[in-house]
Amino acid sequence: MTTVFDPVDLSGTQLSNRIALAPMTRSRAGEGGTATDLTVDYYTQRASAGLIITEGIQPSVVGQGYPSTPGLHSAEQVTSWRKVTDSVHAAGGRIFAQIMHAGRIGHPVLLPDGLIPVAPSPVAAPGQVYTHVGPKDFVEPHELTGAEIRATIADFVTASRNAVEAGFDGVELHGANGYLIQQFLAPNTNLRTDEWGGSDPARIRFAVEVVRAVAAEIGAERTALRISPGNPYNGIEEPEPDAVYTALVAELEPLGLAYLHVLEQAGTRELTLALRKQFTGTLVINVFSEGPTGPEHHTVIDDGIADIIAYGALFLANPDLPARLKAGGPFNTPDPSTFFGGDAKGYTDYPALSV
Repeated sequence: MTTVFDPVDLSGTQLSNRIALAPMTRSRAGEGGTATDLTVDYYTQRASAGLIITEGIQPSVVGQGYPSTPGLHSAEQVTSWRKVTDSVHAAGGRIFAQIMHAGRIGHPVLLPDGLIPVAPSPVAAPGQVYTHVGPKDFVEPHELTGAEIRATIADFVTASRNAVEAGFDGVELHGANGYLIQQFLAPNTNLRTDEWGGSDPARIRFAVEVVRAVAAEIGAERTALRISPGNPYNGIEEPEPDAVYTALVAELEPLGLAYLHVLEQAGTRELTLALRKQFTGTLVINVFSEGPTGPEHHTVIDDGIADIIAYGALFLANPDLPARLKAGGPFNTPDPSTFFGGDAKGYTDYPALSV
């Protein structure tokens, strides 16, 4: 029986175990959206993961959705990330960059030169976003033109090429949590009636073309996609996700991607199992259907539901999580007050395991 502690071949990248660090926004980037020494410490401390998936990294200036998030669209950003990947590799780890375009999630005060957030349709998200000048209501985004959609796909490709230049083992394209790719997939955020919307085949087109373009540039073995079918986060409404996501995976299956990452929502296990049968490559699961993924959830590997399990908050509080899982604990309790902001350093100085 395969266990979470067994190695796995990720399309040619050898992983020491089947435990992944889930991608999580940290809002600790330096000047110009660069990785910092704290970034190096954070990821290197978690290099015992079979796979590290970084926080969301914007592929363009307009792709930024939160304050102090990093990018991969400038030479300075590429250089800064090289320090991270070199350190992780020296510690024996493997690391994928998550490329995340926030789409309508964001605010003009976070963007330069009079830019406003963009989306498939001019539908504002409900609620507010935190900015450096306080909470701000989401604004109506600019509806991307056909030419701008093509340019956005090119931005994903450039950022992915930059990720490889920066030393990443691959990229995960963020198609979950209500950001741009999922905004094209969801019927309440994609109201288009052209070739990019109006039907399931049209709504999946953006996601498919981004993945294909990136895979053509850096290789399918270095390309992955994260999805969260039925996830209501950031105002997404997908009341019947099965058809669109099975259609999406059917288009991507022949490419031979590094992996498909499913952020599982409550009530969607049957869809996860259907996608598992449909996708013959490596499946990563973040078991969010029962709340934050806990130490008991690694049985999804034993049961053959997935090949890799991604941990979020538990990995923040326990940088040596694989060793703790193998020992059966003890586990530090996550403290959300340490998770965000430049002065909150708790996530790099939790007590180490002593057994």
